[in-house]
Amino acid sequence: MTFSLVARCARTGQFGMVISSSSPAVAARCAHVRAGVGAAASQNVTDPALGPALLDAMERGAGAAAAVAEVTAGRPHVDYRQLLAVDARGETAIHSGRQVLGLWGEARGQDCAAGGNLLADPGIPAVMVAAFEAAQGALGDRLMAALRAGLDAGGEAGPVHSAGLVIADRLSWPVADLRIDWTEDCPIAALEAAWAVYAPQMAAYVQRAEDPTAAPSYGVPGDEG
Repeated sequence: MTFSLVARCARTGQFGMVISSSSPAVAARCAHVRAGVGAAASQNVTDPALGPALLDAMERGAGAAAAVAEVTAGRPHVDYRQLLAVDARGETAIHSGRQVLGLWGEARGQDCAAGGNLLADPGIPAVMVAAFEAAQGALGDRLMAALRAGLDAGGEAGPVHSAGLVIADRLSWPVADLRIDWTEDCPIAALEAAWAVYAPQMAAYVQRAEDPTAAPSYGVPGDEG
């Protein structure tokens, strides 16, 4: 029901994830990032608790592979889960259980990992990894390039209805958390449009949180400063 990619930006230290699915609000359940720690996906027959558990393990010092091993060891129903992780060193790990749905695939690259289930083609995660590695620019731009490549390669076996992009930088909250929770149109096109609007303003929203007196004007009716 899903295709996704988790990644680290080696230049900035940011972590991010993109995801799309036929299910509603996929990013709300499956996408997890933490500044200075990593990014994690918990998908397929989803247990949303596993994403934070992976991040907790990595925050305690486990690498991605050790975190996935820790979280899956002895856990009930783990054969139904598909987990992806990238850590602060850019190392990655994936768990795809024996009960992952339909055609599924996984791929790992430089500072990134991709996975999916109920796919049109099991090679789609490898296409996403290649697109991420080839893309230029900010982490968000590279993540969106990977998601678009996954869709163009066939995406899910059926139509997708939700998508999300989340990025963690140095703060305790995500500097980007964009979601298309349901649409009958293409959620990835809608997410691309949202990112195009948000990306130029992202730094300003951080500045407003840290020091509103130095922040740029809000550009809304009634704002004179």
